[in-house]
Amino acid sequence: MKPLINIIKTIVGIIFIIIGLIGGLIPILQGWMFGIPGLMILGSVFPSVKKWTDKMVKKAKKKIKS
Repeated sequence: MKPLINIIKTIVGIIFIIIGLIGGLIPILQGWMFGIPGLMILGSVFPSVKKWTDKMVKKAKKKIKS
């Protein structure tokens, strides 16, 4: 059951990222609303994506504080 859930999470995450990229090009659709959840979903399946997103969150928090 777990491999099936990981496959579904991967497909949904990739679809969200693709919609986010398209949304970045189309002024009507906000791309970040789909790109960030897509990365979060992929991060739950792939540790390297999780590590990368955690690094970006740390960098953003540091930038906000200064």
